[in-house]
Amino acid sequence: MLKRLFVSGYKAHELGIFNEKNPGLAIIKKALKRELVRFLEDELEWVIISGQLGVEMWAAEIVLELKKDYPQLKLAVITPFLNQEEKWKEETQDYYRNIVMQADYLNSVYQTPYQGAWQLGEKDKFLLSNSDGILLVYDEENEGSPKFLSKLAAKRADLGDYQLFRINAYDLQAIAEEQQQELYNDHF
Repeated sequence: MLKRLFVSGYKAHELGIFNEKNPGLAIIKKALKRELVRFLEDELEWVIISGQLGVEMWAAEIVLELKKDYPQLKLAVITPFLNQEEKWKEETQDYYRNIVMQADYLNSVYQTPYQGAWQLGEKDKFLLSNSDGILLVYDEENEGSPKFLSKLAAKRADLGDYQLFRINAYDLQAIAEEQQQELYNDHF
């Protein structure tokens, strides 16, 4: 049973997405929404993120949107350390804080400011241990920051008590093609 889902994946800059107007963003959000709705039909209660910019924050936006139709859905933001956003651009901090303020649960793995990259690996282990599965937007052929998390999640899933779901480049391409077909059908 999948009650607590950890959602993660690429950072925005790894996908070349630097603003809301990027057409790839709508495709990623559609893929995330489709998966989350599928899990909601099967008793999903919590979506857990660490607040990293990119896939995690886009998933949070979708959770907040889905709460209108699925009031039982809750969002947890568990950051690796305190004030992770403090060195970000002002507008990015505003965006982050706006979403985090709407979370049902907010905490940090380490109750200290940034001390080292090791906190990020420990955050991944903590979130994997405190969830029933992970939805990872990651493609093995396009390595990036989720590589370490993907390996940890795969090991955990191999033990049999954890579910690993991926959205890869092929899934995103299929959605892009669906959208193209819909546009075509709308015109003719």
